[in-house]
Amino acid sequence: MVISQPKDIDMLRLENKVALISGGSKGQGAAEAQLFASEGAKVIFGDILDAEGLKIESKITENGGSAKYIHLDVTSESSWNNAVTECINTFGKIDILINNAGILIEKNVEDTSEAEWDKVQSVNSKGVFLGTKAVIPNMKENGGGSIVNISSAAGIIGSQFSAYGASKGAVRLLSKSTAVSMAKYNIRCNSVHPGFIDTDMINHKGGIIGDEESTRKTLERSPLKMIATAMDVALGVLYLASDESRYVTGSELVIDGGVTAQ
Repeated sequence: MVISQPKDIDMLRLENKVALISGGSKGQGAAEAQLFASEGAKVIFGDILDAEGLKIESKITENGGSAKYIHLDVTSESSWNNAVTECINTFGKIDILINNAGILIEKNVEDTSEAEWDKVQSVNSKGVFLGTKAVIPNMKENGGGSIVNISSAAGIIGSQFSAYGASKGAVRLLSKSTAVSMAKYNIRCNSVHPGFIDTDMINHKGGIIGDEESTRKTLERSPLKMIATAMDVALGVLYLASDESRYVTGSELVIDGGVTAQ
């Protein structure tokens, strides 16, 4: 029996890797794109927020990184196929997929309309399915890859935001089924479950941390009594994207300050 050894850990943790990231114009996705580029990856990142995405691209290239922004509607199979083609034409392959794009509607099941439910599922769960399906052929050709799907703490425990929690639960189990079915191709798939992260998704008027009182109530729910930054999540995603996690698949990386441990 031959037991392979981990590769030496280089200073640049994603050197010679090509990453495709959805939802990369703001928040966690932007943090991931910038971090990955700083760790040596060539990055294609997409979003529907083109002006913001081009600003992130400029920031990365000005700092010496290699990145290209593209328009990507994660609810569209053709948009995903175009993104994959762009990635291969530009950098030759895809080693890493980060399914980061997501939306939140802050309503319970009774108050959620059918249209709102469908919108959340389309972006948060269908988008992950389409992205995963789109990259697998190239990853198989290249002998493997790493897929990291951004779920949520709400994908593990109950949430008052019904459509969001349901969509993130779907991402959690899709990640596991992908890990099992694609392991023979050396394609790993894991999910990341952030808790309260200071991004526009929850830091807005009327949001979970939209004002002092809301923030105080949110902090009461966290054992660590803190709100995380997008970079706190991006660093966990970096580990799962890199070869450091070569024996990790079908797992859940929870980054929530202890919320789901209660």
